[in-house]
Amino acid sequence: MPVAEELAKKQRQISIAEFFERNKQILGFDSLTRALITCVKEAVDNALDACEEAGILPEIKVEIEEYGDEYKVSVEDNGPGIVKSQIPHVFGRLLYGSRFHSLKQSRGQQGIGISAAVLYSQLTTGKPTVITSKIGEGFPAHRIELIIDTKKNLPRIIKEEMVHWEKKSGTKIELFVRGKYVKNRKQSVYEYLRSTAIVNPHTSIVFIEPDGNEIIFERVVDELPEQPKEIKPHLHGIELGTLLKMCKDTKAKKLTTFLANEFSSVSINKAREIAKIAGLENKNPNEIGLEEAKKLIESFKKVKMMAPPTDCLSPIGEIYIKKGLRKETMMLSPEFISTDTRQPSVFSGTPFMVETGIVYGGNLPKDERVEILRFANRVPLLYQEGGCVITEVIKDIDWRRYGLEQKGGRGIPYGPAIILVHVASVNIPFTSESKEAIAHIDEIKKEIKLSLQQCARKMKSHLSKKEKKEKVKNKFLLISKILPEIARKSAEMVGKPVPSIDSIISQIMNIVWIEDEITEKNGMLESRIRIINYKDSSQNFILYAEIPDKEKVAEVSPEPAEMKKKVIKWRVSIKPSEKIEYCFKLNKDSYDFEENNLYISGINPVNVVGAEKWEGEG
Repeated sequence: MPVAEELAKKQRQISIAEFFERNKQILGFDSLTRALITCVKEAVDNALDACEEAGILPEIKVEIEEYGDEYKVSVEDNGPGIVKSQIPHVFGRLLYGSRFHSLKQSRGQQGIGISAAVLYSQLTTGKPTVITSKIGEGFPAHRIELIIDTKKNLPRIIKEEMVHWEKKSGTKIELFVRGKYVKNRKQSVYEYLRSTAIVNPHTSIVFIEPDGNEIIFERVVDELPEQPKEIKPHLHGIELGTLLKMCKDTKAKKLTTFLANEFSSVSINKAREIAKIAGLENKNPNEIGLEEAKKLIESFKKVKMMAPPTDCLSPIGEIYIKKGLRKETMMLSPEFISTDTRQPSVFSGTPFMVETGIVYGGNLPKDERVEILRFANRVPLLYQEGGCVITEVIKDIDWRRYGLEQKGGRGIPYGPAIILVHVASVNIPFTSESKEAIAHIDEIKKEIKLSLQQCARKMKSHLSKKEKKEKVKNKFLLISKILPEIARKSAEMVGKPVPSIDSIISQIMNIVWIEDEITEKNGMLESRIRIINYKDSSQNFILYAEIPDKEKVAEVSPEPAEMKKKVIKWRVSIKPSEKIEYCFKLNKDSYDFEENNLYISGINPVNVVGAEKWEGEG
């Protein structure tokens, strides 16, 4: 018998479960420490997605118990529960889920995560996984014990029963795994939950460690994030093979109808323009071949398209990023937090957004590497830092320009800072199935860099303002102590009253001093801006204070010259040694900030401390 026929007899198909059974490291189970984190991560991610889709503020309880070299991991939520018939499939089949074909942001995308944890559990301990779920008041809770039949990639139920459960609704998963528990390390269950709390400030998490220690990550906001809506693919960046497949699968008989109906942000007029440029006005999309598809791809680049809709994404938002960072770094008393959110962009026809934040100062370590917090669709990325595009961008930025140490102008910076990057997309391009690093996509790389630079500029502005104020303050304190003492002694010697030295101090200082103070009172943030003229002549200029939106400003005093959408504008006229105060109030939930962004025009900025030169219009 020919060798080829002998080899052919050995060929057989394997199931996806069998493949991952032998390659569990691909899914994030390559070490005992990481395996334990991955099991918790997959269960918590599922719980968060379920609660948010049902419009329920998540309350999650994570408990880890030690049994020799095994750990029992329990994750319980207050979500909508799972109907009995679906429980075995959700937890006992790999690549089973509802999100793979859906173009909207979600934590889980492939239908692998939680079933992979079940597979790892049975591989390392031989014990079944126990799932308890209840879909609402008046319904019984169902408790199912199961394992995965890896040859068929199907669940095998060991035991099922109805039980009484006090919860209104929810799901609880209990599984035994071989693992290693570590406390308070960068790569630990605690760090995963802490990071999750930062970017999910609407979530309450109770964590019970193996030694019985209870840690509570309290909810910061009582508002659920906007639920993303499913969208169609976008023309910009769509790949040739994907376009050909869509053309073959469509039921549309005209190219213009196909473009307008099956892509987002394409009107019928835009579709006609694209078809005309490609020379395919009357073409049936089912008949489009390789060369014609190439022409279409080129025509997409020549037509100005609307940006993809943002409602398929669920960004955290600058205010909530700041609230989450402040809550979890409260003990370190940071002096400054800056955040930035980019407008949506596209890669390979897929919308995505980038959000960033920088925490600076306080009790953060000055001589250590900055802490990097990486997130994808609100999920912390704890491993594979070196292979992630986020880390690559951070290394490539010259942080010395912004006030952090960096040897040679490249590499991860050192200094008292935390850098946060969140990428939200309908399809995160992970480098592997373990979903721990984002691939090096040029469009994503560019957006991360622009967003981080914007945050860094805010940090640099804060540091420059702080340094300039510190120098002037030291000079002023020196003068204000010495000159009055000289004046008093001189007056005593000649037997005359102590003269006023305000004008002399003004001549020496020769600046306009601006300082601001932000206080919280009765649910409002009150910003007070004080101006003191230390020059020997009256000064007339315009003061600008940045605001989130004029609709969110509750009160302004004195009456401004003008209030635009993002700025309050006052005309300032101040005499020598005079002090003037300006004030505005905002609802605490509409804005979150430590200091104002203040600008001036009509005066040389060299003579002003506490505000930058205005570069805007008017």
